[in-house]
Amino acid sequence: MPDTSLTDAVIVRRASGVLFATLNIPATRNALAPEVVAALAGAVEQAEADSEVRALVLRGAGGIFSAGGNVGNFKARLDADTSQEDPVATRNRQFGYFMQRLTMLPVPVIAAVDGAAMGGGMGLACAADIVLATRDARFALSETTLGIIAAQIAPFVVQRVGATTTRRLGLTGERVSGNAAVAIGLVDQLAADSAELDSLLAEWLTRIGRCGPNANRVFKTLVGRCGQEPAGSLLDEASHLFAQCMRREGAEGVAAFREKRDANWTVRFDVGAVRAAQAVV
Repeated sequence: MPDTSLTDAVIVRRASGVLFATLNIPATRNALAPEVVAALAGAVEQAEADSEVRALVLRGAGGIFSAGGNVGNFKARLDADTSQEDPVATRNRQFGYFMQRLTMLPVPVIAAVDGAAMGGGMGLACAADIVLATRDARFALSETTLGIIAAQIAPFVVQRVGATTTRRLGLTGERVSGNAAVAIGLVDQLAADSAELDSLLAEWLTRIGRCGPNANRVFKTLVGRCGQEPAGSLLDEASHLFAQCMRREGAEGVAAFREKRDANWTVRFDVGAVRAAQAVV
């Protein structure tokens, strides 16, 4: 598998322009410890800087997506010196900065969830553009059961499932899985098991592979601005973005459509390629 980098916390591999970031800390059930978040931020930075990257896939090894925050580190933060800056607040906000950066990434982000996605793990999934999950994957905003709150992920959960559902999940610690997760808009498509999840992931990556890489980057960025800026000025700029895309990839895309062939950027994924990219040695 080309372009492979391995850290203790996260395995990042690249295949056909897609970055696969696999959390691999079985002892903590893939908890989002600082070194894990730093490794994930590195994958995001790589996708930002390289125009050849077409998508980012987030997954957890060992049959679990992520147990959320690393509870084992909480006491050390409480015992730290708070005379100048609160270390608990500082560390919490650092995760929020990462979440903001992840959602601003201009390439499609897919979360492939197998097993538990609790607290911050659920937030990580909510930051993705596409969420695929096995039927027995479990999601929960479990922070309140520990007497704390889902502080940095709340905006992203609300954006994904809405404020009413977020309140219900956060105020009760309710766990959702399977069809219920689809019904609330948390999951886009279910797989029967991990093997079928690989097949679904290959299908969705192939769909992304049919789209112009630059067009996807421009479109995702444009959608992120909708509702944040006056519609008129945004549409004025969008017309120029459309023209730029037409001159950059559009000519090839239209030609391919007329000639009934694949565009020159087309990439297809099979199950074998997806499994190899996520393999934990």
